[in-house]
Amino acid sequence: MSTITGLDLNLNQLSGSLPTDIGLALPKLEEFYAGGNHLSGVIPKSISNASELRRIELGLNSFSGFIPTTLCLLTNLERLSLFSNNLTIDTSTPEVNIFSCLPNLRNLSVLSVGSNPLNAKLSMSFSNFSASLQNLFLENCSLRGNIPSDIGNLSSLTVLNLGGNQLSGPIPSSMGRLHNLQGLGMYDNTLQGYIPDELCQLENLFGLYLGGNQLSGSVPSCLGNLTASLRLLYLESNLLNSTIPSTLWGLTDILQLDLSSNSLIGPLSGGVGNLKVAIYINVSYNQLSGSIPSSIESLVSLVNLSLAHNNLEGPIPSSFATCLSLELLDLSRNSFTGVIPKSLEALSHLKHLNLSFNRLQGEIPSGGPFKNFSTESFVSNHGLCGASQFEVLPCKRKASMSILKSIIPGILSAMLLATSIIWMLMLHRKKNATAAAHIILMPQVLCRRVSYQELLCATDGFNESNLLGIGGFGSVYKGTFPDEADVAIKVFNLDLEGAFASFEVECEMLSNVRHRNLVKVISCCSQIDFKGLVLNYMPNGSLEKWLYSQNSSLDLVQRLDIMIDVASALEYLHHDYEVPIVHCDLKPSNILLDDDMVAHVADFGIAKLSGGGDSMTQTMTLATIGYIAPEYGTEGIVTRRGDVYSFGIVVMETFTRRKPTDEIFIGEMRLSQWVANHLVANAIVDVVDATLLGTEEDHEFLSKRECLSSIMRLAVACSAESPEERINMQEAVAMLKIIKIKFSKQTAAGGVKTDYKSNEVCSRKPHISEMLDNRLKCVKK
Repeated sequence: MSTITGLDLNLNQLSGSLPTDIGLALPKLEEFYAGGNHLSGVIPKSISNASELRRIELGLNSFSGFIPTTLCLLTNLERLSLFSNNLTIDTSTPEVNIFSCLPNLRNLSVLSVGSNPLNAKLSMSFSNFSASLQNLFLENCSLRGNIPSDIGNLSSLTVLNLGGNQLSGPIPSSMGRLHNLQGLGMYDNTLQGYIPDELCQLENLFGLYLGGNQLSGSVPSCLGNLTASLRLLYLESNLLNSTIPSTLWGLTDILQLDLSSNSLIGPLSGGVGNLKVAIYINVSYNQLSGSIPSSIESLVSLVNLSLAHNNLEGPIPSSFATCLSLELLDLSRNSFTGVIPKSLEALSHLKHLNLSFNRLQGEIPSGGPFKNFSTESFVSNHGLCGASQFEVLPCKRKASMSILKSIIPGILSAMLLATSIIWMLMLHRKKNATAAAHIILMPQVLCRRVSYQELLCATDGFNESNLLGIGGFGSVYKGTFPDEADVAIKVFNLDLEGAFASFEVECEMLSNVRHRNLVKVISCCSQIDFKGLVLNYMPNGSLEKWLYSQNSSLDLVQRLDIMIDVASALEYLHHDYEVPIVHCDLKPSNILLDDDMVAHVADFGIAKLSGGGDSMTQTMTLATIGYIAPEYGTEGIVTRRGDVYSFGIVVMETFTRRKPTDEIFIGEMRLSQWVANHLVANAIVDVVDATLLGTEEDHEFLSKRECLSSIMRLAVACSAESPEERINMQEAVAMLKIIKIKFSKQTAAGGVKTDYKSNEVCSRKPHISEMLDNRLKCVKK
């Protein structure tokens, strides 16, 4: 044993800890591989006794404790890989921790300690680091502070990953001296300032990842000079503005381009057609205008294209049909007009299509990939018609002249008969004061008549056993029709002042408002002594039930998804419906969950159409105490910003499991103030639902804490005292999605896929890997 020079234990499902005397027992060891197992405990300090060690691979385990400084005694060490464990740094003595002694390793070429909760300040000096260091991985380590300006001294560096931390300040211009750099990752931090032009001097740069920061200014035009090397460019989720520089379309060999979630303006240039080998282009969530250039037909290799959430207009080019590799096409939330080109049926690989929230009209194609699409792909295009699977009106077919000649006389006869009947009924109505029940049918939605008698049968005589809940304007029952379809039936209390008006508002609104996160109306029935709505039944009940029932529980991601659903519904009501709609009574009991735990916002009983403006005055306060915006409760002013306030309170309640009326909130202390105070004190763990975080030993504890802090900051921004200081629901949706993406990326780092036998790594930002020879196998799709 004492003469062994190499030991490979990778990927063997080993558990337990390493022998404390491993360095003494194997003094001749040069290469030690034990990655991808279930090993735990501390890394033995005795490992430094194996003084010939050149390679140590202990990644993807559950080692904990401090990274031992004795590793710095291994002066022959060339590769140290400890990524994806639970290791930390001793910050009590910064002058002797692992960061401070790394300059002793003069032969070190690869250092990988990413995805460990180091929770330290990046205060190391790179001035004395080994000139041989080529790969440095410090991603997802909860590192704070600024990036040291002397990082430009690492002249041999080929890959640098600082992503997924809490780094702030500017990007050092000295990085322009890293001429060998091929992969640079600084994504998901809080970096500020401009993107320095010095990065354009990195003539070997293959992948640049700066997404998820607070970088401002314009996209550097000089990036277009990196035509020979740059293949992967991610600048998403920043504060970039101005137009997309024309030079960027000169990157003719770019594979992936992501400029989404910024504030870019201007047209999408025809130069985009130069990106003939690109497989992924995302410019969504900007303010781009104009039409889609015809040169889009040149993107024959494109797999994913998203132009969503812009101000684009004009027709959808039929030339998309030449993009035969397309699997995802998202053109939603623009102002596209005209018909959906039938030529898109040729896109046989298309799996995801989103054309919703535009102004399209005409028939929805039914061939090719359209056979597999549903109404979700086309919602809120009021001029569309087509097959029943899309839940739109059937298309009207032009009749031939011969058919018209034969049926016109019949139609005229029927009209004459109908006129006579109506005249007779009017006479009869004047003689008889008893009003007959009438059924109000919802256009585009209702598929069959529902009478009062049917509702009575469906609910077993409105039996109390079918009662789902009681609201401000009446009761809700579960009903089952003869075809075994379950529905929710909202019965209005006609004795309540304003109940009839609320019913009429709901009928008008719900007949036209359609969104995947709003409860959909099926029909409504109106008689003098009865008024009821028939709605989709939500089998999983309300969010309130899930928050406070002992038999129900929601994890962090489920709650975040529900909040994104609710925010999306409010965004539609406030910004995407033709007349802005204010809900007025958002609360957990009005958020219902379907079979798939998708949230649907319910109860428009006090909703008002705001007539295109942002506010209206209402004489009676109808919203629920605790969720009411201050200006609503005191002045009776109904605004979209009041809904934003309520949403902020609901977010706080969802993640703290504290109602705004909880007994701990007395005097001036409110739920929003309580959360804000703990955010300032960096003590968010003291207010959130303890079941969401787990223990500090949990591998995901830090990423969960950061995610919850971001969510609560958003909630505080929604519930600001002054309406003018609140964000809007468009911003809230975008921020929530960014928070989820960032959390997903951080947690995915705990599931890194590694093939130790071939030294290939696919991680959260796969292209910033330990071996760039795998850079195209982990391409983002």
